[in-house]
Amino acid sequence: MKDATPYSEINSVLTEWADGLKRLLGKKIVGLYLSGSLAYGDFVPERSDIDLQAVVQNPLTEDELRSVEQLHKDVERRCPEWAGRIECSYVPLDLMRELTPPAKPRPWWGFGTFYAEAPAGNEWIINHYILSKHGITLAGPDFNDLIPLIDIDSVRRASAEDLFQEWVPKVDDDVWLSNSHYQSYLVLNLCRILHTVIHGEPGSKKVAGEWAKATYPQWKSLIEEAEGWAYGEEMNRKADAAAFLRFAVDRVNETKLLSD
Repeated sequence: MKDATPYSEINSVLTEWADGLKRLLGKKIVGLYLSGSLAYGDFVPERSDIDLQAVVQNPLTEDELRSVEQLHKDVERRCPEWAGRIECSYVPLDLMRELTPPAKPRPWWGFGTFYAEAPAGNEWIINHYILSKHGITLAGPDFNDLIPLIDIDSVRRASAEDLFQEWVPKVDDDVWLSNSHYQSYLVLNLCRILHTVIHGEPGSKKVAGEWAKATYPQWKSLIEEAEGWAYGEEMNRKADAAAFLRFAVDRVNETKLLSD
């Protein structure tokens, strides 16, 4: 993994994770993949996460779940600068053929916690599309060999559904919206949703942000502040973030994508 990314410290994290999984799961591993901003090429060390996916031959046993959880804890303990900033799904091979989010949950590590049965939502289609276009293979076959072809209209629809199911409820969550990290996270994700639904192609946060600032200049200052936010800083734009969310809802509704 020494050349997987331009960041030697992240390559060390990837190596420790991949080698640990190979030791714990052996031939049960089908493939290991890197996605997100590191694959896009617009990673920001101060605030970006490390997004991973492991494909396994069959569901993890109870013992394997405990071992994998401990591996993640060990990796984040030895690399504290990435604690809470690594996300990883463990997907059985038979679920990879599902175009829509499967009913079966799968294990997921994120925010320093291991969930043995995490349900898949609209991000299932979006993430698989992004992995098919930009994913970096750390072990195993090309990601496209494991999934059916995903058409862009399915991704656009999933992004629109994600807006209403995942983000719209946040507008009434005062505690959540008061968090500076979440304000930045919301604004940048809204840019990506708008870029996908309106422009017709998923893009990185950087690409989507540039497009959104040019397309909707009235939101430029808010987007720029969200782009510049880093852990430990304050972002006091709760009302503006909520207004941008409502604006995004109106723009997506205008497409009538979900009424087709």
